[in-house]
Amino acid sequence: MGTSGEANGTGAARYQPLPSELSARELEEQLLARWREERIVQRALDAGDRSRPWVFYDGPPTANGRPGIHHVLARTVKDLFCRYRAMKGHYVPRKAGWDTHGLPVEIEVEKSLGISGKQDIERVGVEQFNARCRESVWKYREEWERLVERIAHWLDYEHPYVTYENGYVESEWWALKTLFDKGLLYQGHKILPYCPRCGTALSSHEVAQGYDDVEDPSVYVALDLVNDNGGVTDHGGRETEGRRRILVWTTTPWTLVSNAALAVHPDLTYVEVRKQTGREWTLILAEPRAAAVLGAGWEERWDVVATHVGRDLAGLRYHRPLDWVPYPEGAQHEVIVAETFVTAEDGSGVVHMSPAFGADDYGAGQRHNLAFIQPVDARGNFPEAMPLIGGKFFKDADPLIIEELKRRDVLWKAATVTHTYPFCWRCDTPLLYYARTSWFVRTTAFKDDMLARNGRITWTPPETGAGRFGEWLENNIDWAISRDRYWGTPLPVWECDADETHRMAVGSFAELSKLAGKPLPENFDPHKPYIDAWTWACPQCAKGSAGTMRRVPQVIDAWFDSGAMTFAQWHYPFENRERVAAEFPAEYIAEGVDQTRGWFYSLLAIATGLGENTAPAGEMPNGLPNNARGTASPYRAVVVHDLVRDARGQKMSKSRGNTADPWQVMERHGADAVRLFFVTSSQLWVPKNFDESVIRDGAGRFLITLRNLYHGAFAQYANFGWTPSDRDPAVASRPALDRWILARLSAVVAEADAMMDRFDATGAARTVMQFVDEDVSKWYVRLAKRRFYDVDSDDNRAAFRTLYDVLLTSCRLLAPFAPYVTDWIHRELTGESVHLVQQYGPDRADAASADAKALDEAMSAIRALASAGRAARETAKVNVRQPLSRMVCVTGPRSAAAQALVPELVPILRAELNVKGVEFATSADALVSLEAKPNFRALGKVFGKETPKAAAAVQSLHSGTLLAFERGEPVLVNVDGREHQLTADDLTIVRKASGTLVVQQDGPLFAAIDPTVTPELRAEGIARELVSRTQRLRKERGLAVSDRIILHIAGPALVAGAAETHRQWIAGETLARTVHVAHAPVDPSQAVAVELDGVTAHVSLTKDS
Repeated sequence: MGTSGEANGTGAARYQPLPSELSARELEEQLLARWREERIVQRALDAGDRSRPWVFYDGPPTANGRPGIHHVLARTVKDLFCRYRAMKGHYVPRKAGWDTHGLPVEIEVEKSLGISGKQDIERVGVEQFNARCRESVWKYREEWERLVERIAHWLDYEHPYVTYENGYVESEWWALKTLFDKGLLYQGHKILPYCPRCGTALSSHEVAQGYDDVEDPSVYVALDLVNDNGGVTDHGGRETEGRRRILVWTTTPWTLVSNAALAVHPDLTYVEVRKQTGREWTLILAEPRAAAVLGAGWEERWDVVATHVGRDLAGLRYHRPLDWVPYPEGAQHEVIVAETFVTAEDGSGVVHMSPAFGADDYGAGQRHNLAFIQPVDARGNFPEAMPLIGGKFFKDADPLIIEELKRRDVLWKAATVTHTYPFCWRCDTPLLYYARTSWFVRTTAFKDDMLARNGRITWTPPETGAGRFGEWLENNIDWAISRDRYWGTPLPVWECDADETHRMAVGSFAELSKLAGKPLPENFDPHKPYIDAWTWACPQCAKGSAGTMRRVPQVIDAWFDSGAMTFAQWHYPFENRERVAAEFPAEYIAEGVDQTRGWFYSLLAIATGLGENTAPAGEMPNGLPNNARGTASPYRAVVVHDLVRDARGQKMSKSRGNTADPWQVMERHGADAVRLFFVTSSQLWVPKNFDESVIRDGAGRFLITLRNLYHGAFAQYANFGWTPSDRDPAVASRPALDRWILARLSAVVAEADAMMDRFDATGAARTVMQFVDEDVSKWYVRLAKRRFYDVDSDDNRAAFRTLYDVLLTSCRLLAPFAPYVTDWIHRELTGESVHLVQQYGPDRADAASADAKALDEAMSAIRALASAGRAARETAKVNVRQPLSRMVCVTGPRSAAAQALVPELVPILRAELNVKGVEFATSADALVSLEAKPNFRALGKVFGKETPKAAAAVQSLHSGTLLAFERGEPVLVNVDGREHQLTADDLTIVRKASGTLVVQQDGPLFAAIDPTVTPELRAEGIARELVSRTQRLRKERGLAVSDRIILHIAGPALVAGAAETHRQWIAGETLARTVHVAHAPVDPSQAVAVELDGVTAHVSLTKDS
């Protein structure tokens, strides 16, 4: 061992050790403080080639709720691909954002004020309420920023976009006016999903996030058919004394109050049945539903008295089930209509129609002029004056209505059904499908373009884009964009209070000022209630009768806010047009799978609706740059991750008590381990079962391996005087082991690079981790460790330089996943941060040898033989520290180049298996004999009762015959004159060792060891055991790797003789200046008793001063 100043403690170590006394958290927080001091985040964000931008869009969180463990997953995914691209030399802008409008904010403020609902808000006052909302959005901002910083998600938080800021709102006004001018923003009256607690409609993509399985009533109602005079009718509609009923099914009994019609499918067959017990009335339902409704074997209990096609039932009249609300004049009611949306998949095949509470019902109502009855108010309650259910919330009315139906003798049967029902995704209130006037973006007008764009986007995984998202686009409906709320971007549409058809959209604050005829104040706030004070005379009204232009009262969907960030973050088109032209569309976005119907959709819908900018230079843009039809825009690639569940796969929730505090998790494991766990535990798009034991045993253990490689294998020995220099041998002249690990490194770099390029972070991380663990730690370092004991020879320098390059490049490959420990090690190796090095891979072009492929093939054979050899030792019950005389190997078929390299690798195999000699054979014929085990079942199909004789014939086959059979040559057996050509099903071939060698096989490879232990070999084995126990004792005593010792060995003749014979070797291995050998310990109190192959020895040591 060298004796430089570092080794003797007279100078500072070149390579500082990773402080073993610090936990992962403490080490990371020390480095985090250094990052802050160096302003490394901003330096990294500013780095890269500006001519090669790789743009990332950050989906904005709402900061009025605490971040959870699932946000660590989301932030890790967002960060790692940006780091990778930055290391590839790209300029990667990463602007942070905050989502600051909408119902989430309003609901939190309502809770803080102790109020609920719009009436309470208006009592408080919109001005005060919105002021509280503006404050509330920053409630947890500091915690969010601390967490994002702690998990090393590097974003520009010094210049974030904020959706409530004036510049952002003005950009949205421009977009909305652009859509308005194109005829894509309109007001309509439609059935919309509506939250009665929040008092506003929801968009279809918001509804998609709130479905839950619930148990609801399943009610069948039998309604009487009548003629125009009110009497019952016969099959031809003529009055008769017989009673005819039609069966209707619903899971929303509360809507029966507003029943206007029944619907049947025009082409569906309906049966009219009478019970065989002699009842006078008949019942009509869809024939395909008869068994489900009437029960199996219904034909034995019911007679079919008539069959009808649905269209023949259209026009018949019936008595409605409840008559609490009068029908409006001039509208049709209590009539059967034919509609193709009716199915026979459930219910009775007859649909109850309530045009006020269903989109299909509403459409049918328009087509057939059906009565429109809306007895439920905007809070979801029935009128106080209504019988029985007055003042009740609509869902609470169901049981009372069911009892009333029973009392009126129209209830056929009532049960419950579990089905999915939509709830408000913000407050968990059951939604109403409610006729509302709302503002819409006409997304159906550009659905085909959205589909075309989606087809050009790279989705990871692909099935999300083609399936979940693509199917959503196929079924696209117009986006209900307005909200009857308070804290949001005001819809910039003004209409005349004298003629509501006089409307205009305002696209900028300057336009607003011009129209109003006055300048904007310095503290101009475009939010409610201030914006509603801006009015002007209607320019379309005739002189003398001019109305006043007033803003419509709605605000817009907060999803429009977040979807507009592609341009609004830069206040486009009022500023930064060149920047948007350079950075639109994004190369990459990432969010959870729930955003396929949220942010992913709103981004795509807005960009597609705006289209390509075609305005002449110098004029206000009328679209976005680089945004032509059918392009992959506004993002070119999407990575979708799934949800985080608890360790048992259950959804995390506070009520279940199974959530995980991200701060506590990082306290225990550190950010690197958590990030690695999320990336490697499963593919990103698979749900994550969050299990801290897996973090500890998987990612945590790997990081310990990486730290040990740096310090235990490299730094503590390199500090004796090695640093990289031109004195290090070229790769081509290094030993085969060095050339092999560098070849493997080169292959791993290429594999990881390709995987990251196609957004396979899991594959890339696993590939690099397996390389570090299996190839570097468990193979290369273990075999090369003696070469690190000195620093001066070419062989020593080759080993150090090889391990240095491997560690350096591995840190770069791992930096996107584990940014802390890789930066720490990289700084020690090079003096610079890994996150400022624009190099994803090795610095040197000669990192791989010309014979890399053949070398890898040859080393694979050596490793397989070593594994088989260890298995043979275990079979022979001879441990690996006991030397053996020889092994015989069969390498199997190899390329000529690989076969030529095998002899160069024999010393590795010899050292690994501790054998004196290695011999190679061309085949295993001499090592093993083959025996055949007959398959009685297969032979029985051929020989029947003669199977035992056939089995005996198979068992008698010789090795040569069985080898021929394996080569595919025909082998016959003859039983009493009956010949049969054997197949692979007829027998199993078993190999057994021939002679004294112990043989193990690994596919075409064979490893055979001679287990004979001579006295000389046994003595050497004892000497190796003595070295092993001494090294363990050195470690227990806390000695440095360079400390010299005085060693005492005592034991019986066998131990003493072995120690005497191998005294010089023992001294060299243990750094002993003197080795004393005796039959009894000099100082028994200081000696440690060790068992060596059935005998006891005593070992003691002291540090040599």
